Amino acid sequence: MTEMPPQLFDRRLLRQRRARQADSLHDFSFLVERVAEDMVDRIESITRDFDRVLVLGGGPRFVPALAASATTGKLGHIIQTDIARPVAASLPGASRACVDEENLPFADESFDLVLAPLNLHWSNDLPGTLIQINRALKPDGFLALALFGGQTLTELRRALMMAESALSDGVHNRVSPFAGTFDMAALLQRAGFALPVSDIDRLTVRYDSAFDLMRDLRGMGETSVLTDRPRRPASRALFMQAAALYAEQFSDPDGRIRASFEIVHAGGWAPHPDQPKPKRPGSATHSLAAALGTTEISAGEKAGG
Repeated sequence: MTEMPPQLFDRRLLRQRRARQADSLHDFSFLVERVAEDMVDRIESITRDFDRVLVLGGGPRFVPALAASATTGKLGHIIQTDIARPVAASLPGASRACVDEENLPFADESFDLVLAPLNLHWSNDLPGTLIQINRALKPDGFLALALFGGQTLTELRRALMMAESALSDGVHNRVSPFAGTFDMAALLQRAGFALPVSDIDRLTVRYDSAFDLMRDLRGMGETSVLTDRPRRPASRALFMQAAALYAEQFSDPDGRIRASFEIVHAGGWAPHPDQPKPKRPGSATHSLAAALGTTEISAGEKAGG
């Protein structure tokens, strides 16, 4: 009997949250668009075309960002999915589907390219999901993914924990514990991908207040969906205290607060006999940007809404 992985995230709640934001996701897509720019650079550096493309998630602005780039001539038929049916229905283009990434319905060797922009951090079984993606790729097909890493929203997490500690006897995890800065290349290799590589894009987004940050997180559909979450809604006093602590400890001289986002990029190839033999897990020494001949994005700052 196969042991089920821990159900850390409530994916039914994730589906509901994304469905609720279906009409406004395009207004909160700046992180997805940043990821799209990075993936475009990587695709353009690969000297081949991709006839069948699967995009897992990304929302309504991702495929138009691809279409507006020089990758247009390299990409053939694109199918884009989302876990929430209303979001899937809103996606541009004729080929769209409501799909749970943990249970891919596609036949083996269906796609030349799979892109997964900012959705796999909600997976309860990331290794299993990667294995399914590998199976869906044709031999020598390519996967490029981006997910939030462990340093994402550290300021908000600390402010909420300090506020709750001051107001009550217990502390709850009210911000999802994104994956730590792990060896994503090694994880891809264990899932059967060849020549895996990874790198990290760290950026700081500035806001007028913690409430503006939380508004953006709701708009992105990125609020916590932890299975082990408090069932009683947080009080207004908790959020007011957290916002005050956030401003006190994580603001710049102009009074605006900082929010950290860590985006882990990774890529790998479905095995093919003509590929070089992969190295042992954990031995990757080159970044994804270097492997594909692109420039790695350094930490930067992007103004918040």
